[in-house]
Amino acid sequence: MTGIPRAARACIAAAVLCAVAAMSPLVSTGSAAAPPWGRVLLLTGLYAGCELPARRRHPGDSVPVGAGTFFPVLLAAAFLLPPAAAALVPLPGALLGQVDGPAASARRIWRAAQLALATWAAAHAYQLLGGERVPRAPDFPYALVPALAGALAFCLLLTLLDGGIRATAERVPWRGAWRGLSLASSAPHCVHGLAGLMMAVLWGSPYGPLSALFVLLPMYISCWIFAQYHRERAAHQATIRALVQAVDIKDRYTRGHSERVGRASVLIARELRMEEERLEVVRFAGILHDVGKLGVPTRVLRKEGPLTPEERRVIELHPEYGHEMVRGIGFLGEARAAILHHHERMDGSGYPYGLVGSQIPEFARVVAVADAFDAMTSTRCYRRARPVAVALEELERCAGTQFDPRMVRALVRALERHGWQTSVMSDEAAVPVGPSRLPGTPGTGASHQLRTG
Repeated sequence: MTGIPRAARACIAAAVLCAVAAMSPLVSTGSAAAPPWGRVLLLTGLYAGCELPARRRHPGDSVPVGAGTFFPVLLAAAFLLPPAAAALVPLPGALLGQVDGPAASARRIWRAAQLALATWAAAHAYQLLGGERVPRAPDFPYALVPALAGALAFCLLLTLLDGGIRATAERVPWRGAWRGLSLASSAPHCVHGLAGLMMAVLWGSPYGPLSALFVLLPMYISCWIFAQYHRERAAHQATIRALVQAVDIKDRYTRGHSERVGRASVLIARELRMEEERLEVVRFAGILHDVGKLGVPTRVLRKEGPLTPEERRVIELHPEYGHEMVRGIGFLGEARAAILHHHERMDGSGYPYGLVGSQIPEFARVVAVADAFDAMTSTRCYRRARPVAVALEELERCAGTQFDPRMVRALVRALERHGWQTSVMSDEAAVPVGPSRLPGTPGTGASHQLRTG
């Protein structure tokens, strides 16, 4: 427990003591009221047998394969056993399961205590609403309300304990420690509760415990699909990181620019109330908008003086280079059009195709504003950063001709709410932020975006 905050140690100790108290009736129970130990051992072994291989990680996985998948076994235990005996079922699986990161022993102990208390609470809620110890098939419809109550009790106690450990171990503010936890988990736990009830009904049927295993098959398949999705998502992220790192290595003066453009693009998209699934795509568009620089000669990208007309024409090809590079990456979706068209202008004077107004894809209009904003608020080798307020004034001045006014207004509103952290991204020493225009550097505003993105 070394290195764990004192408050977190106290939280873990309190959970362990409560779990021990929940199981204490097993010690004082007489032989006449003894729990069905055979059933306890079968459910305990089943949960441990399911959980141990399911928590094994594959290289690159960000989520355990079976995280939460076998909760139906615990809820079936809550419907088949007395509360004190049900609290025993998760202990071996939780104590022996795979745990990554520091303080593995403390994590295992916490996980065991948490699941024991949640299963105990589910069993109590189920019994308080009249649920039968071994539900029978004819009683299945009437057992739904007690079963759902047990599942919700399981969910609420897990949520309560999750928020407590976040606040104490991760030092998340208490006010926000439970934000989103209950809404994110209540629906899956209700599904787990129904699956657990089906297991309990089959357990008490003439076919016995073996038939209950069939309920776990679709759960394991859904778990496998969920894990595959996360592996695919991790591969997407790795692809994007590799492309961005290649651009940063080639153009050291804009290092970090892509990530910031992705962040600003998401701020704009959120302000426009885009759907959640589009937010990640617009972030990809912002991050990868300059990937075509890989096709531009390094000497042109790193040139510190004015560009010649020929060099300018070479740089103007980078959106088309970028589009060709990502053409076959299906998960990018709308982001591919943004990469191609983020230098188009509302008045039709942009490149590569001179599109006008609404002909420019929406994501391209978002990225154009985010790109110009970060370009103006970052210090580069050939000019100093502008203050955020000055950069926003320049964007508003160019709205309608270069930028979509709707996107500019969205960025202004978003920055009023969230602010913006500017930073120097180059291998040179930081240059103090200067005035909005520097002598001898024409066009340092949004119209000079060509050199920066």
